[in-house]
Amino acid sequence: MSVPSQRPPEPKDTGDHRLRTLDAFPGSLAQKTYQSLREAILALEYRPGEVLRKGDICERLGVSRSPVSEAIARLAAEGLVDVIPQAGTFVSRFSMEEIREGAFLREAIELAAVEALAPAITEAQLVELRRNLRVQEALVADGDYSGFYKVDGEMHAMILAFTGYRRLAQVAETAWVHVNRARRLILPVPGRVVATLEEHRAIVSALEVHDPARAREAMRAHLGQLMTYIAPLERERPDLFGPD
Repeated sequence: MSVPSQRPPEPKDTGDHRLRTLDAFPGSLAQKTYQSLREAILALEYRPGEVLRKGDICERLGVSRSPVSEAIARLAAEGLVDVIPQAGTFVSRFSMEEIREGAFLREAIELAAVEALAPAITEAQLVELRRNLRVQEALVADGDYSGFYKVDGEMHAMILAFTGYRRLAQVAETAWVHVNRARRLILPVPGRVVATLEEHRAIVSALEVHDPARAREAMRAHLGQLMTYIAPLERERPDLFGPD
């Protein structure tokens, strides 16, 4: 777990307008508060090392301190938030050790998933993947990185779900939560979104011909790019990283 510096970055604005209102989420009040905060942290609306002010969060979401405290406790358990006694609550800085571990786990899970799926994938499932690719193409054309990130994640989630293993997506999400947060930093890198789209096309193409080995290699080539782009960030943006 990373430890904040003595001077964490200040929020970009007051009132925490970066949080989506609770009517956008299902569940109890505490669950909605947790989802809103988690979404904003994963989207880097709250930067690594930034202080979280409960009063601003309460004001924005229209809740008391109790659901906010409960949400923060859950986020701390996930390693997304650091609660420092007598200092405050901070968004966790990136840990390269955790990112490498998450990338390793992600690759192990997704290579196995796509290899198992290739011989058995149905035409209906392929239609869903092709439709997803068309949306990706439109988002790339529009330069919509945030939208692309979301649809990119949906494609990977589809592949996991199509295996038929019900808990696989949940295990995967837990395993690479820190990787997904770090990925937000590399999507605006010139050419990376276009390259990602081509890598996705190669994966779907391999699935279309029901070739497990080709699908596995296409996925490996795709996921292998991740650390190539993330690793230099520790040197280029040391303010976002904590000691491992």
